[in-house]
Amino acid sequence: MTGLADLSPELDAKRVEILKEALPSVRLAATLGAPVQPRTTDRFRAETDRAAATVGLQLRHYTVRRADELSGAFEAMKKAGVQGIVIQQSPLFWAERTRIGNLGLTYRLPIIYSLAGTAEEGSLLAYGADGADLWRRVAGYVAKILKGAKPADLPVEQPTKFELVINLKTAKALGLTIPPSLLQRADQVIE
Repeated sequence: MTGLADLSPELDAKRVEILKEALPSVRLAATLGAPVQPRTTDRFRAETDRAAATVGLQLRHYTVRRADELSGAFEAMKKAGVQGIVIQQSPLFWAERTRIGNLGLTYRLPIIYSLAGTAEEGSLLAYGADGADLWRRVAGYVAKILKGAKPADLPVEQPTKFELVINLKTAKALGLTIPPSLLQRADQVIE
């Protein structure tokens, strides 16, 4: 195995911490997962459970298998009293990012996700490896291979740059105030 990792699973705990920092009064949060790979979902839940216990959050887990189940999941979370959602990285959730952002606004549920593009689509927060930086590094990786390096001899590289994106339009729509300390750390603020 060779290439670049995005560390998304390793950063799930950090996303829980950022959600709690952004919304200190939140007591009950949820995860939304898509069981494409059961081991990945189990790890996501274990990491988020550990982080939630550390920051004093109760956490409930919700799963959807198809896009048409999203509305029902958001409705169930709202009825259960959920106050924020951590989204598992998955192809389904990336494809449905606009819909998920809209559902968050409709049900007044703040969302944190791993990819910056989701904040542009209505999620409150995004935290993860800097995608643009990863793609630039992929080009260097490809160049090494084209110059004769054997892919099996190249190590898996870890991200070195991370980004925090805050959507203040979503915060305003939800009636939320983001703490100045978090705003100062943001790489991008959408206004």
